[in-house]
Amino acid sequence: MPLIIYHNPRCSKSRCALDFLKEKGESFEIIDYLKNPISGAELKEVVRLLGIHPFDLVRKGEDDFKTHFKDKQLSEDEWIEAMIRFPKLIERPIVVRDQRAVVARPTERINELLD
Repeated sequence: MPLIIYHNPRCSKSRCALDFLKEKGESFEIIDYLKNPISGAELKEVVRLLGIHPFDLVRKGEDDFKTHFKDKQLSEDEWIEAMIRFPKLIERPIVVRDQRAVVARPTERINELLD
């Protein structure tokens, strides 16, 4: 099963993950989630596969977080909606294979998905 990488081309860690997968000779699909927004259902599934709370996928250093969400207590669904509305909030890169996913920080975490 090919890998899926949720990618932001402006992110150095995301570009490193692409290079890592190419070096490993893995086939993968790139989803540039800034150009092709993730649906709420898709983001919920990614969070489920990661085994985390949606808040744990939020980039707290982003201006959108500081401006709109700092010190707010939101429900899981509200955090999903926040990431859909402001996709730069989504931690990256996220790599998925079958029923497993990792945030590839560090890049070597991708090895957890390679059999």
